[in-house]
Amino acid sequence: MAGILFFVLSAQAPLTGVAGTLPVPLGLGNAAGVPAAYLVVGATIGLFSVGFIAMSRHVTDAGAFYAYVSHGLGRPLGVGASQVAVLCYCAVQAGMYGLYGVVVEGLVQQYASIDLPWWFWALATILLVQLLGSLNIEFGAKLLAVLVVAETSLLLVFAVHELLSGGGPAGLAFRASFSPSAFLSGAPGVAVTFAIACVLGFESTAIYAREARDPARTIPRATYLSVTVISVFFAFVSWMFVSFYGPDKVQGVALDALRKGNATAVVFGAVTDTLGSWATDVMQVLLATSLLAGVLAFHNGINRYFHSLGTSGVLPRWLSRTNRQGAPYTASSVQTVVAIAMVVPFALAGADPVLTLLTWGGGVGVLALVLLYLLTSLSVIMFFRRTGLDRRRWNTLIAPLASIVLLLGAAALALENFTTLISASGTTALVLELTVVAVLAGGIVLGLLRRGGEETDPGHQLQGSDAEDARTPV
Repeated sequence: MAGILFFVLSAQAPLTGVAGTLPVPLGLGNAAGVPAAYLVVGATIGLFSVGFIAMSRHVTDAGAFYAYVSHGLGRPLGVGASQVAVLCYCAVQAGMYGLYGVVVEGLVQQYASIDLPWWFWALATILLVQLLGSLNIEFGAKLLAVLVVAETSLLLVFAVHELLSGGGPAGLAFRASFSPSAFLSGAPGVAVTFAIACVLGFESTAIYAREARDPARTIPRATYLSVTVISVFFAFVSWMFVSFYGPDKVQGVALDALRKGNATAVVFGAVTDTLGSWATDVMQVLLATSLLAGVLAFHNGINRYFHSLGTSGVLPRWLSRTNRQGAPYTASSVQTVVAIAMVVPFALAGADPVLTLLTWGGGVGVLALVLLYLLTSLSVIMFFRRTGLDRRRWNTLIAPLASIVLLLGAAALALENFTTLISASGTTALVLELTVVAVLAGGIVLGLLRRGGEETDPGHQLQGSDAEDARTPV
């Protein structure tokens, strides 16, 4: 279980989630109440995981939500879910490219005295990622392990030091960060949005079911533990940054950093004062490598979606072609074009990549992700109601229903505060929101038109004798 847990945690890019995105909810969201958002989201995803794990025992390719939705709600909705998943990952990746460009721009200016705009580094890295993806080259697991341990350790050293020293000017201020009033203050939807983004990827625990010695025990434990560790980690570390600056001042500090286009200064400034300038220098490099590993992981993940959908006939079959290295080069090329198309408009507009590309991409990605969670929870209920493969009411009905209620609440908060999150007009917010709906609708239509690929889709098979049992309604 420890190995599976590490793979999940290493995909979270903790330094990116803290140094790169924490200043946004601190400045634009509910300020000192941000830590509570991580715990609320952790509890919500924990409930969602109950039904998710129950279904993962009967459906292969459990990491792909579209497989779940297809079995529970039908193939057309499943294909629609696959398109929403692609939108989610592409949007989040584009936002990461925006932050990455800013980080690398600052590093190169500081250490090489080269002054090039953020979008140059973003586009250059998109091409680099395309090359690595085409050659089927990924960061080695050992290198990723070292980087993840290093960035996590630095954040924990700061947080533990702050905790033991009693906090900043207002002390630890527990109630100012974790009371219901603190959570609901300001624009809590902004904090909830970024908290959900930080848990993205926990579902990959189910992928390792076949490799585990006792998957019936190991996978549920690894899933619940990963959700708990991720949510508690971000809640604890963000609470310590709130304590460092003080609950009454942290929002002003974050807003000032965002307006100056230097969002990472919120975290780096606190770490410098606590641990010294050496820690900040190391964190700047680790943040760049963390983001690079993240966008490469998203690139490879999106490639697999395109390749799988091409193989199944849902999308054009040429997307399933591979080269001599075994890499899906056509899918990789399409994904690269999509990434460029999502970054270039912001570069041409001269927009702030953190306040626009990062927040817009993160906002759209999370709305798409919440929609996937809702569809999956509903699929769990319908699947077990139809097949009778698992009659535990808590796992197959009560917990999924509870997660649906909480996810609807999270979606309502995100939509209510969406204009604040993206720092744009209501019209722009509406267009971004409708994009998610349009992609789902387009995917449903595509699923209706591509019914012929149903029998060949490798991601939509039941395990063992369950395939026969599932044909018999309850």
